[in-house]
Amino acid sequence: MNSSAGTVQAEAEMARRRREESLELPETLGEFVRERAALMGERVAAVWFDQQRSLTYRELDVQANRLADSLMALGVRKGSHVALMLGNSPAFPLSWVALGRLGAVMVPVNTAYTEEEIQFVLSDSDAQYLIVDAAFLPRIQAMRELPPLLDAGRIIVHGAAHDGPRWEDLVEQGRADFVSTTPVARTDLLNLQYTSGTTGFPKGCMLSHDYWMIHANNSARHRRSAEGGIENVLIWAPFFYMDPMWQFLMTLKLGGTAYIADRMSLTRFMDWLVSYRIHYCIFPEPALSQHPASERDAQVQLRYVSIYGWTESARREVRRRFNVVAREGYGMTEIGTGSLVPAWADDKAILRTCGLPMVFREFQICDEAGQPVSDGEAGELCVAGRGIFWGYYKRPQANAESFRGRWFRTGDIFRRDDDGFYYLVGRIKEMIKRAGENIAANEVEAVLRSLDGIEEAAVVPVPDPLRREEVKAYLKLRQGLTRDDLPPERVFEHCTRHLAAFKVPRYLQYMVDDFPRTPSRKIAKKTLIAQVQDPLAGVYDRQEARWR
Repeated sequence: MNSSAGTVQAEAEMARRRREESLELPETLGEFVRERAALMGERVAAVWFDQQRSLTYRELDVQANRLADSLMALGVRKGSHVALMLGNSPAFPLSWVALGRLGAVMVPVNTAYTEEEIQFVLSDSDAQYLIVDAAFLPRIQAMRELPPLLDAGRIIVHGAAHDGPRWEDLVEQGRADFVSTTPVARTDLLNLQYTSGTTGFPKGCMLSHDYWMIHANNSARHRRSAEGGIENVLIWAPFFYMDPMWQFLMTLKLGGTAYIADRMSLTRFMDWLVSYRIHYCIFPEPALSQHPASERDAQVQLRYVSIYGWTESARREVRRRFNVVAREGYGMTEIGTGSLVPAWADDKAILRTCGLPMVFREFQICDEAGQPVSDGEAGELCVAGRGIFWGYYKRPQANAESFRGRWFRTGDIFRRDDDGFYYLVGRIKEMIKRAGENIAANEVEAVLRSLDGIEEAAVVPVPDPLRREEVKAYLKLRQGLTRDDLPPERVFEHCTRHLAAFKVPRYLQYMVDDFPRTPSRKIAKKTLIAQVQDPLAGVYDRQEARWR
């Protein structure tokens, strides 16, 4: 595809997308599920294959109604904040749809969180109710005290007998013909989605019904163009993250079936693709090396693959092995799906481009003063459009810093080529992305500094072939102390008490000299990283339990 032809096609694509903005979308999540159930009926909507459970479109609609009716009887109303701490089971999407029908607000809670992190999210989100799987209940019971707006009578337990409300009983006892007495609109809040973002402790992104309807429509519209269509979708990430939620809605929009794993398994990944005749998935790059090319590749029926940050060689390998194009995209909790590589741009998909802006999304690359830059120049990507997040819950300062007028500042550095395609260059804000998990460096640093004996800490990413990035911590001990006084085991033990497992540093390096610093005495992390030829030399490796 030469440049002039590519430009013409990109302009035509953007014109089509602008026309689509006049199309009517479902008003709310509840309305969307009801419409899909009326159309698809007894077709299977989702299969939890590890649990040998499934839901048809009609069952999803009816059981969500029953749950909504029972939740209303417990006092859940429009605007109530209800936290969900559930694994990958039917209870998660059913609870989400039920809360959406009431106009209540769902607060997903990371099931890997410690008691301290759970306490923070439940308190910060003003959670009034909690739906929790029995497996995670001990962590709730171990908290020193419940958050201020939550009491034991409003904790609903899924999966075991319980003195208080039991999730399964609520579904069984509710009315199938439930209709909310309070109107719910697309502009109403649906999710408080906590994300570490890039600036420290988790912040709640306020996401409306409209946000999710646009997300579902954009995701389905793009994948619908796959040759042969998309029927079977593999979902492997935990449902409290964004990806499984939009993938689930996309599947419903496509009229397909979602095949949902309890948890990710690289060793079983190829079995899943073959056994469930998967047409679409987010493909983790390490799965290619985990399952080298073989005769079994011919049994894979993939028609569309989403990827994030793959190398060019991996993009070419997946095309060669499975006869499918791996397509990059760009999105974040705050904006949903921002851009994707269109179906006609196969050659561009090899080049690590994030594609073109989606329907209802406008992109602008700006310099430090907020002025647009020319094509080819790098700058901060700013995004605007209908249905992006309202802002961070109870974070006026963060909101003031994150928005420039109607434009949301992503903190990511982009450039645009002559054809109008966007490319991620790097990140302004300090963020470590480990196996898909976002880790804010300053949150880990704060925990490290809270350990007596550590004067300062700097947390940075280091390359990792399996997880793309791993967490490395540089420690400056208080004067007179050595690493024998504060050995790695004690540091890791402290981190494990205060951080989810995926945030605990893998590598520790004790500083002999002072950190490199900026004129204002801040640690110059870029200099720190640049001056080290081998970031793993002389470090303690927690995974291998040895000095390297």
